[in-house]
Order: sequence, then structure tokens, then C-alpha cells
Amino acid sequence: MIVGYIRVSTDTQVTSNQKNEILNYAHELHVKVDKFIDVTMSSRKNMRDRLIDDLFTSLSLGDMLIISELSRLGRSTQEVLQTIEKLMSIGVELHIIKQKMVINPNNKNDFVSKAMITLMSLFSELERDLISQRTTEALKARKAQGVVLGKPKGTTQKSKYDAHVDRIVELHTLGLSLNKIVSNHLEPVMGKGNCSVASLSVYLKRRGLVK
Repeated sequence: MIVGYIRVSTDTQVTSNQKNEILNYAHELHVKVDKFIDVTMSSRKNMRDRLIDDLFTSLSLGDMLIISELSRLGRSTQEVLQTIEKLMSIGVELHIIKQKMVINPNNKNDFVSKAMITLMSLFSELERDLISQRTTEALKARKAQGVVLGKPKGTTQKSKYDAHVDRIVELHTLGLSLNKIVSNHLEPVMGKGNCSVASLSVYLKRRGLVK
């Protein structure tokens, strides 16, 4: 089966451009797209997750997935890499139009694909290091401003957010909304239902991390 994957960041973004790119590409390969899956990242979380799950459950060994560009697979290098790794584990042949790449896990001699995945792993590690560095700098700046970080004095109760506090503060300092922090960064590691905007807001205020 051949699947076209379309991913946009807002409800108002037009998907027709991506769809036309995929159809034209399929025409050049003399193949027919059997199914399109559209994922709007700003849509309701349950619907978004259902569509992403639908993508993976729709694919099987030997299928072909066509996307307009690499960035459609995720919002960060790490997320893109995780998606590719999952597709590879299923045995899906991935075609990326803009980057003119074909990643075929069923071709053991495909050195280009192996090299690309290795490079993406390195970039993903670099991205994590840069985030950690920016987090440290952001925390130092807040301390210099007199902001008390961590738990208030006399508070002994631990929180599920403690393990992620540095990343939360860094992302919030960079201007990300709590909604985006929860949906794009916490839910993938903490799991759906284990975090929410309301509880995160209370946590940050009690810890003195936001005004």
C-alpha cells in the first residue's frame, strides 16, 4: 500500500500544496496513492493522537510512505528521528520529496539511508545538549534576577514535574505556552493523562518559577 502523509501546524494551513506534491511525485514513479492521512498538530489532542496512531497501524512491511519534506515527521530532530525509527521497525519505505531521499529498511546495502539516520542521531544529541545549555543559562539569569528556583522553603512534597523542571523552565523562558509544553514536550515522555496545563501551572506558581 502507498500512503501520503500530510501534517500541518494550524487548522487554517492549507493541505492542498502537500497533497499535490505527493500526487505529482507518485505520478512520476508511476504509482498510485492508496490513502492520505492528514494530521493537524493544533487540533484536539485525542483526534491528533488517533490520526498519528492510524498512520502506524495502517502501515505494514513493504508499504511506501510519501511525505513532502522531512520536517513533516516532527517538530524536533529527536521527534523526527523517533518517527523514522518506528517506520523502519515496521519495514516501511519512506520517500521524502523535498530532500530527494528514499529510506528503504528492506535494502541492507542502502548506505545512504544508514548514513542519514546516523547523522540525524548526532543532530538529535546536539539538540539535547543545546537545550540543556540554554536551560542552565536561563536558570542562572533568573537566579541573578532574584527569582527563587526549586521548591519553596518548608515544602517537602515531590512532584511528577520535578524531573523535567529544567526543560519546562527553559521552554517557558523561550516563550512557549504551557499548552505547547504539555502537548509537545511532556506528554511524549510522561504519557497522556499524566500531565495537564492546569497542574503544570499550579506547579510553576508554587515553585516560584512564574509570576
